[in-house]
Amino acid sequence: MTKTRALDRFARLLICPFLLTVILDQQSSGRPVGDMFSLVATAAHASESAGGAFQIQDANRSGAPETSRHAVSVGRNGATSPSPGPADGGSGYTPVPSIQSGPPGSAASAKLVRATDLEYQGAFQLPRGPVGGSSFDYGGNALAFNPVGGSLFLVGHAWQQQVAEIAVPAIRRATTMSDLAVATVLQPFADAADGKLRSVEEDQTQPVSVSGLLPYRGQLYLAASVYYDANGSQKLSHFVSGMDLSVKGDVRGPYRVGKLGAGSVSGYFGLIPAEWQGALGGPVLNGNCCLSIISRTSYGPAAFAIDPAKLGTTDPLPAVPLVYYPGTHPLGPYGDRSTFFNGSTNVNGVVFPEGTRSVLFFGKQGAGPICYGPGTGEPTLAGTGPPGEVLCHDPVNAGKGYHAYPYSSYVWAYDALDLAAVKSGQRQSWEVKPYAVWSLDDLPFVGSTGVLGAAYDAKTGRIFLSLASDGANPLIHVLTVRN
Repeated sequence: MTKTRALDRFARLLICPFLLTVILDQQSSGRPVGDMFSLVATAAHASESAGGAFQIQDANRSGAPETSRHAVSVGRNGATSPSPGPADGGSGYTPVPSIQSGPPGSAASAKLVRATDLEYQGAFQLPRGPVGGSSFDYGGNALAFNPVGGSLFLVGHAWQQQVAEIAVPAIRRATTMSDLAVATVLQPFADAADGKLRSVEEDQTQPVSVSGLLPYRGQLYLAASVYYDANGSQKLSHFVSGMDLSVKGDVRGPYRVGKLGAGSVSGYFGLIPAEWQGALGGPVLNGNCCLSIISRTSYGPAAFAIDPAKLGTTDPLPAVPLVYYPGTHPLGPYGDRSTFFNGSTNVNGVVFPEGTRSVLFFGKQGAGPICYGPGTGEPTLAGTGPPGEVLCHDPVNAGKGYHAYPYSSYVWAYDALDLAAVKSGQRQSWEVKPYAVWSLDDLPFVGSTGVLGAAYDAKTGRIFLSLASDGANPLIHVLTVRN
């Protein structure tokens, strides 16, 4: 039987003429047949007001997205996903079939989380004023859940880059911030890297950020990122210490993770459910995105599977690519308007909820026209100024850089089956696309900085999100996934 006849029979069994067309197109173009399902999860240039059918991007073939004529449905808060088709019973998304390696049993058929599945539980405040050597003002990054005691670790003010631990108070829905409970500090701010933070870079005058925290098996893991790594020279990024922030001299590292450079892994962590660890290649997700000097990191959400318990025993620590977008294959156009990725995108957390097959990335996305230059709150000044200093309309960010005002706290949702296909060699890391994206703008007290950090309590199913409320003091919001 020829390859064409075999593919024809396969497509007929799926009762999906559209997929047959895609497969034959794949064969004629010379692309690997294993990539044939990449189109069904491509990104959409759409807005909620457009309603109905849109053009969607296919960034699988090159860095310049192409357009393809397929309908896209837009859900609550601008959530987008491919339109329903006969192959998936109208759910709107067709995953890679069983030719790829996946988890055994019911995990492979678990639900995909949609915007309407996230149920808001409430929020709580962080203490105001100095707490040890720093404060929570202009902090809230690298949020991490500690399963021992049910507490949270997080980074404080950006200037000090210190870490504190808080107890989770009552979680309330409220219309005024004064009605929200205030968290109790369990461990005041301290230097979790014991003065070694800048040792990740040869030039130790460079600012370094604590971009990821992970309490795991009795240890606290920390990922550090150089703020402006112009040469892409940072290789070391990870530290290990005990959970007691007051103990000095117990920090090990920095260590190297993966072989792509620190810009791809020096950020957020997320636990992988036990039933998925074999299919994805490890117990923990680790990644980074969208840093200054974008060429050193991923042009879209990134995740690698690692085993942090082996830090310091293997150099570099193996990092299995699951989703990652190099400059030649960005998720969206860096210098253009996009609902999926551009120069305004930030990704600051990842969560893999138990009982689902969804990997959720959290951050910020700009929905407006893209512009590079200093920001201005005066619309009439936008577009004026000398070359290289042309003003961009942005009332919330006056810094020089990429602007795409207005901004939304954002979710990128990926199917774990697609990530498993990358791990098993069926697909390339950049061929994986979100099955849906949506904003979190309907949360109360939300500012314009996007999600600063995300953490997950597997026991209760609670997703903790750190978001700035008034530009200075972050709030912790709590969501759960509906059954």
